[in-house]
Amino acid sequence: MQEAFAYCAELVRAADWDRFIASLFAPAARRGALHALYAFNVEVSRVRDAAHAALPGEVRLQWWRDVIEGERAEEARANPVAAALLASIERYRLSTATLVDLLEARRFDLYDDPMATLADLETYGRRTSSPLFALAAQILADETAEPVSRPAGVAYAFAGLLRALPQQVARRQLYVPMDVLERHQVRTHDVFAGRSPPGLKAALAELRDVGRGQLQQASERAAELPPQAVPAFLPLATVRAALARLDRSDPFAPAAVPQWRRQWLIWRAARNPARLAG
Repeated sequence: MQEAFAYCAELVRAADWDRFIASLFAPAARRGALHALYAFNVEVSRVRDAAHAALPGEVRLQWWRDVIEGERAEEARANPVAAALLASIERYRLSTATLVDLLEARRFDLYDDPMATLADLETYGRRTSSPLFALAAQILADETAEPVSRPAGVAYAFAGLLRALPQQVARRQLYVPMDVLERHQVRTHDVFAGRSPPGLKAALAELRDVGRGQLQQASERAAELPPQAVPAFLPLATVRAALARLDRSDPFAPAAVPQWRRQWLIWRAARNPARLAG
């Protein structure tokens, strides 16, 4: 089992640097479970890119659902991420219903259907991103810290999705809600053509403002966190800087916060949790 947890740690180090750095501030005895949770997220978040088509992606997500629900024990033992995740679920009594709901929300990723409304996008963030904060808090502090987890997840999701706009356009998929685009008189074919009319910049600015509002909510509630849960929320420290970079960027060539600065922001928040919101 140690090899499975080591595999998860390396996967998170390679694919999710912010969460890997944040995990180093957690007690060593609980770090492996964090890596298992985050490695699971890496696996399911890249199902579309790995599968290249909706049907194989559906099969893969269903496989993960079967694993979590205990229907593929032998296959799970052969998969290091699945094995480590199941061990962590058992040890920390993680909610399988929450993980299954995350998988169900990820089905949206497999198709080219547009995100219909801003409310839908917020719900997507709450279902795919907020559970990672909540379950990580449970691993560290035996509680989900739900009042902080919900807005934290939405803020973190918005920053990531806005930064990924070029990749979404390249595969003809759009997470910018249709009602926001319509409000700013933006046509989807302009977005897919790589054109950036003033309305698109205004639409993206609206989404960044929503992200900042969610970040503020998380910040206001962070004082309620038990100290041992703080490492679960350290990735949140990068969001304000990420949104500020996007303010100054071409939507189709978004500037990223340098890795060294993200690492410093996480370190600073670990020393002073009042800086979790940047």
